[in-house]
Amino acid sequence: MPTHRYHVSGRVQGVGYRRAACDTAVRLSVCGWVRNLPDGRVEVLASGSAEALSSFAAWLHQGPSLARVSAVVSFDCAEPALAGFDIR
Repeated sequence: MPTHRYHVSGRVQGVGYRRAACDTAVRLSVCGWVRNLPDGRVEVLASGSAEALSSFAAWLHQGPSLARVSAVVSFDCAEPALAGFDIR
């Protein structure tokens, strides 16, 4: 199962981004977690089918209505995420 780590930049903290990312991941059957970073970005670890990760990545670029995403950087990861999706 492919796993990716994402760093999302822009206005992504304090706008419901993590909760919406969690809801979207669960809907798409993506496992992993999402957390705020001290520098204002959001970090996401996601495992799932290639199709699910593609849909999830597309959502990460848009985010919830109050967010303003300026960039999403993706990194491949060797270790898959555990079952479920958590907000950290």
